[in-house]
Amino acid sequence: MARLGIDFGTSNTGAGILQDGRPVTLPLEGTAPTLPTAVFVDFTDKRFVYGEAAARAMMEGQDGRFMRGLKSILGTPLAREKRRFLSERMTLIEVIGLFLAEIRSRSEKLTGERYDAVISGRPVKFHSESDDKDAQAEADLREAYALAGFETVDFLPEPEAAALAVAGQGRMLIVDIGGGTSDFTLCERTDGETRVIASRGLRLGGTDFDRSLSLSHVMPLLGHGAEIGAELGAKTHAAPRALFHDLASWEKIAFVYEPALLREVKRWVRLAKDPVLFERLAEVLEMHLGHDIAYAVEAGKIAANDAQRGEILLDVVERGLRVDLWGLQMQAELAAAADRIGDMALATLKDADCAPDKVDTVVFVGGSSLLAGVRQALATRLPEARQETAEVFTAVVHGLAIAARETRPA
Repeated sequence: MARLGIDFGTSNTGAGILQDGRPVTLPLEGTAPTLPTAVFVDFTDKRFVYGEAAARAMMEGQDGRFMRGLKSILGTPLAREKRRFLSERMTLIEVIGLFLAEIRSRSEKLTGERYDAVISGRPVKFHSESDDKDAQAEADLREAYALAGFETVDFLPEPEAAALAVAGQGRMLIVDIGGGTSDFTLCERTDGETRVIASRGLRLGGTDFDRSLSLSHVMPLLGHGAEIGAELGAKTHAAPRALFHDLASWEKIAFVYEPALLREVKRWVRLAKDPVLFERLAEVLEMHLGHDIAYAVEAGKIAANDAQRGEILLDVVERGLRVDLWGLQMQAELAAAADRIGDMALATLKDADCAPDKVDTVVFVGGSSLLAGVRQALATRLPEARQETAEVFTAVVHGLAIAARETRPA
């Protein structure tokens, strides 16, 4: 029974196989090595759309519901809440199952193979604060794979998968910073053989960076922190924070577009000291612009990391609305998160009774590992180790393809 390697990510998903003894990623959409982990429910054509096509449908304003970051809901009550999608009530686990079924179908068409078994990456910890939630998250994902038609599901921690694929010799610390989690594996590579020594995980990743930047730079333009007056009297109170936190969180944006909530925001417009802020918020809710904002924040983050200055462009909300985002400012704002990542790296070494100066190489994997603040946090804690960058978006799926080479009996 052939096994397919799947790296189901918060932001992107990849599938891999061995081809002529070498791991390769399957081009699931065009020639791209990964597929955005995105789903669009098309209300007009009554169908589900996946990947870049889903994001494009949302950007073009097609009538439907867009979802991204679904991996983050695993292990939470939100995963099993029944919601109406088209004419059927479904859980988000079932929606993930549809997405994984699409990955399976595309992989089978590309290879001519049938895949009834899968080896899937998973974070070392889906939920680092709760063992029960972590176990539930794996159970949720296992159920989604079963709904996708896989008869056998095995899991491999993502940094341990990456350790199988990265080049080099000696003692290496794999630092995998993805969309939703940060994972660490200390391993020893000798004569092409990889020995895993210790692994740790932290529920902190790129979408958390996005949420932090959105809350500090964008949400105040929509009324976050602004005052709302009372219906009677002169008292005021700050706008409720929950809506802004949900609107800044990739996995929750799709569920803020409730008519009752929009009516409440329009009431805030009438009572606010600065009604323009809440008028913008009402526009965002009425026109379903939450994901447009999230993409703008993500693009601004990337721009500020690659240059001295970036911009968060919000023309979709209001012509000419934009926010400067300076690279050093962003590093300062995300410093506490970067320090948590650095401290977890040291904790991984401590588990193995390994001093920082005994690590030869720090190998970065995952798109969010490209952030300068993360690199600096690791350099400060492991100053003598070389820093290398693996194939940040495909190292995990390559490792899963290598691990999948052992076939199971039919």
